[in-house]
Amino acid sequence: MRARIPLLSALLVVALLSACSSGESNVERGNREGVLHFGNGSEPQGIDPHVATGVPENHLIRALFEGLAVKNPYTLEPEPGVAESWEFSDDGRVITFHINPEARWSNGDPVTADDYVWSWMRALHPDMGNLYAYMLFPVKNAEAFLNRQIDDFGEVGVKAPDPQTLVVTLTDPTPYFLQLMDHYSTFAVHRPTIEKFGRFTDRFTKWTRVENIVSNGAFVLDEWKLNRRIGMRKSDTYWDRDHVRLNRVIFYPTENTVSEERGFRAGQLHHTDVIPMDKIPAYQAMENSPYRQEPYLGTYFYLVNTLRPPMNDARVRKAMAMAVDRDTLMRTVMQGSAVSAYSITPPGTLGYQPPKTFSYDLDGARTLLAAAGYPNGENWPGVEIVYNTSEAHRKIAVALQQMWKDALNIEVTISNQEWKVYLDSVSNMNFDLARRGWIGDYVDPNNFLDLYLASGGNNNTGYADPRYDKLIQETAPQAKTREDRYAAFYKAEQMLMEQMPIIPIYTYTSKHLTQHSVCGMPSNLMDSPNLKYVWLDPNRVNSSEPCTR
Repeated sequence: MRARIPLLSALLVVALLSACSSGESNVERGNREGVLHFGNGSEPQGIDPHVATGVPENHLIRALFEGLAVKNPYTLEPEPGVAESWEFSDDGRVITFHINPEARWSNGDPVTADDYVWSWMRALHPDMGNLYAYMLFPVKNAEAFLNRQIDDFGEVGVKAPDPQTLVVTLTDPTPYFLQLMDHYSTFAVHRPTIEKFGRFTDRFTKWTRVENIVSNGAFVLDEWKLNRRIGMRKSDTYWDRDHVRLNRVIFYPTENTVSEERGFRAGQLHHTDVIPMDKIPAYQAMENSPYRQEPYLGTYFYLVNTLRPPMNDARVRKAMAMAVDRDTLMRTVMQGSAVSAYSITPPGTLGYQPPKTFSYDLDGARTLLAAAGYPNGENWPGVEIVYNTSEAHRKIAVALQQMWKDALNIEVTISNQEWKVYLDSVSNMNFDLARRGWIGDYVDPNNFLDLYLASGGNNNTGYADPRYDKLIQETAPQAKTREDRYAAFYKAEQMLMEQMPIIPIYTYTSKHLTQHSVCGMPSNLMDSPNLKYVWLDPNRVNSSEPCTR
């Protein structure tokens, strides 16, 4: 797997420098022609909205598809997407969406309410294996259908009384439900295209290929060169096409952040996915710097396979968590670009403050490890950390490996894996410890805490506690006030962190390099660009200058 880094570096350099033969950089030509060159992290696993799980996939899918509502990138408030309007019943349990009559698929077919009924049936079907199916659990009987407790999808709370009206019935009022409509797992897909290439629950079929895909977003897929570039052009059928300023977007996958940063400096990228940690101080000191660092609704942590010894002992998990000197890690490896984390939920999420059940405590860690049968590391069988290929992930893993050796005298090995292999390892729980990050799909503590439901598609730890599930699925949704709801969350998170199926490391900040010519892509808590808002202003040379249209 390690050999992929130089290979991907070479491919990226070829892709980025391909425009240089004319003497004009990608950025210069892109500014003139309305083409955005966007660094996008790892090669995507796929772009089926009911299969994908990663951030690189999210950027692609949200450019190609649109949900009933979208998030305004400046405010993160829901605004019309495929639905031009909606209203709630007095008790907050029924939402009526009115489909925009101008909404079209890229082949010209109208987008209808029936498309959503069928697509949500696909997303929730147990044969689909959709890891994000739980996003629709607020819908009446959605979870029962996924768990085969009912067979008739007609009993699920989504109906289409006519092509322009979608009526959704919820089990309980759900404050964040509209935010979910901008998550790709709730998007509609084009039924005739899906069925043309197999059964509707088949995964990774040919329907997502350039020559086959039918989508409904602001952009249309027209190029995919593996490990090099993914190209999209402005859609001719998108209902709001007159407000889409970009003519084209080219996404560049790379697992080598050094190559990406070099490409940015050479004028071949408008925007990077990340930045090498050791480059941050230089960019921070730069006048008129293109470096952007902002708060980000996400947590970096290690998944623990609680079914494998020695990690099946909560005392071992807690000892390892307590032996991590997070503040030193943030100051050195992270170059001050993140905040130490002791919980899964980022502090301050809509005013929620998570519990802190442990701290950096070497004496306590050694006592717990000894009680588990490994005094001073004796009889330790060894564990392995797996992480997706990234220099930053490697540095963190090496630092923790050394901390655990110094503090507890235990051996931990590390193994990097290419993105798709890593996702398979996590999904199949083929690991002892696995690097993981969770970025909020909506701004609410529930988005982090429902990960560890026994039935959660992204749980991947073996942790299951019916008391925890009841707090998240019953007590919190039925709470009459925000205070009562947050109290249920706090109790559940305290229970979770006492069992320690994850080891939290830090709360994210977003870290990008962005050319000053990029307009309409503000920083926000979810690091969520909406490319329909973006345009390029070649005359803008300072980030403090206003963008001109």
